[in-house]
Amino acid sequence: METIKSRLILLKGRKNKSSSDWRAILSSSIVTADQLKKYLSVNTEEVYKTASTYPLQINRYFLSLIKKKNDPMWKQVVPDIRELSDSQGTDDPLMEEQFSPVLNLIHRYPDRVLFIVSNRCAVFCRFCTRKRLIGRRSTVSEDSIKRGVDYISQNPAIKDVILSGGDPLLLEDEVIYHILVQLRAIPHIKTIRFHTRAVSTLPQRITERLVSILKQFHPIYINTHFNHPDEVTSEVITASTMLAEGGIPLGCQTVLLKGVNDNSNTMKRLMTKLLQIRIRPYYIHHPDIVKGTRHFRPSINKGLAIMKSMRGHLSGMCIPQYMIDLPGGGGKVPLLPDYIKKIKDGRMKVESFDGKYYEYPMD
Repeated sequence: METIKSRLILLKGRKNKSSSDWRAILSSSIVTADQLKKYLSVNTEEVYKTASTYPLQINRYFLSLIKKKNDPMWKQVVPDIRELSDSQGTDDPLMEEQFSPVLNLIHRYPDRVLFIVSNRCAVFCRFCTRKRLIGRRSTVSEDSIKRGVDYISQNPAIKDVILSGGDPLLLEDEVIYHILVQLRAIPHIKTIRFHTRAVSTLPQRITERLVSILKQFHPIYINTHFNHPDEVTSEVITASTMLAEGGIPLGCQTVLLKGVNDNSNTMKRLMTKLLQIRIRPYYIHHPDIVKGTRHFRPSINKGLAIMKSMRGHLSGMCIPQYMIDLPGGGGKVPLLPDYIKKIKDGRMKVESFDGKYYEYPMD
């Protein structure tokens, strides 16, 4: 019987002039159930039905990372019929649209904005917090970007701009340059961040030309998105090295996903691998309560147990914050394991990483 490995061997073995061209890889993405069936043993009818509501896109690079049915790579990108039976979630649980003074710009916190400058992604993650937008008709345009820049320039309280999407690094180099020129011309903007998954899902996008552009606008920060240690490939190491040597600090925002990384060993391996390639673990996000993603959400207790398992066993540099983003627009809040067991007579009883107890003065 033909296996996933044999179906993908030709795909992985091709070494032509376009094998490292991110545009070619992206343009040949799998976008229909029939195309996906050629490579993976899927239920075509279920994929078609699910993708009709939540579109499908898997680029050939990320497709090659899938080793077997329902492995962590598969679960992240292959449509699942359960996406259509989620009655708990909502399309926009964070009420992003309520905090958008202009189209595609979210101003939730006083000193920073999230600026959606792209509707494109290298893959369509099945757990995406913006499932309502990705893969559909784009509202991003030159005009929407201009209006966003105008809003930022007219609000001096804004110090930090986060370029997001979609994926901002899937814009052409010239467009990225043009946006950065406009933002750097605003005196009160101190830092610019990119939120991108391209480093893990399409590392070929990180080119010397792109890095040379980004270097002109320091301080530039990039938050990547890795969910499993198997995403750290030789191509990813090349991409992260280029960015780090360009003087760009790299962080990672991982999403805690049931069946993908919701166990201590997987998360420890991921955090260790990231630090080794100069990507600092930043956040572990509990999945947002987005319609179509219920099957990805583990319990909060599972997340807290994973966080507790890392403390004392990994370097503090490997340990991110465990975050929830409050529905209704409440913003991000960190969750911590319960280390303080008792407070009495001005002293705390505190549990150490190895389960021992100590007293510590409150003041």
